[in-house]
Amino acid sequence: MRYIRPLSMEDAVGQLAGSPGTAAILAGGSDLLVRMKGGFIEPDLIVDIKSIDGLGEIGETAEGFSIGAAVPCALMGESAALNREWPGVVEAAKLIGSKQVQGRCTIVGNLCNASPAADSVPALVAAGARASIVGPGGRRTVAVEAVPIGPGKTSLAKGEIIEAILLDRRAPRSGDAYLRFIPRTEMDIAVVSAGVNLTLDEQGVVKSARVALGAVAPTVLLVEEAAEALIGRKLDEAALERLAKVCSGACRPIDDKRGTVEFRRKVAGVLARRAATTAYARAGGK
Repeated sequence: MRYIRPLSMEDAVGQLAGSPGTAAILAGGSDLLVRMKGGFIEPDLIVDIKSIDGLGEIGETAEGFSIGAAVPCALMGESAALNREWPGVVEAAKLIGSKQVQGRCTIVGNLCNASPAADSVPALVAAGARASIVGPGGRRTVAVEAVPIGPGKTSLAKGEIIEAILLDRRAPRSGDAYLRFIPRTEMDIAVVSAGVNLTLDEQGVVKSARVALGAVAPTVLLVEEAAEALIGRKLDEAALERLAKVCSGACRPIDDKRGTVEFRRKVAGVLARRAATTAYARAGGK
């Protein structure tokens, strides 16, 4: 096994692209190192990206935010600007692991681990976040929901690295929220999760919405019909009931020891409803 710590993205991409065996990227390592210790993987090459300039920083411009691939979730929690504009995204990031893990884990690693139950991904999908990808063919940007294609699998080609997650500047009267259900009070994997992002007009009517569900299908679901149930209306009881019904019907869960299909469908509707209520209040709705 080879371990390298490149100082440039070009070097990292070249090493990954030229590796004849299996290769892995090390950012926080909270997923990679656990899987290695458990004997699930044994990479021929580990590329540690933490020394690459800019990947450990949160950038803020007039257009929005750029969260580098090596930014630990604890740092996101300390960003006043990010908390103010995207509280739902930060809420989700702060649920990954323990306090100790928070100092290492990253949302890019959470995304690339491609778990259907990843906490940060539904919130990012609801937020309309994009992944900035660098590879042998240059740079490209894709929607976050296009990265995971199945449990443990991503759409990234050989040699490609996600360098940052991009979030747009919030429109006025906007709000987002993320909620999950877990068997314990903390440090557990989501049985069901929901992220909701809303923008209101001056009368409190929803004019745009995104609703995402986690842990109820092989990948996070962006439920467009759920968004349609909210758009053009205030968040009244009828809209919330319709939202819950659509979200329950959109689920494609499995039965396992942590929850049944029926239970997950029911909880998906409940969480979507609660997350929408919080997002609506954060957007200034009454």
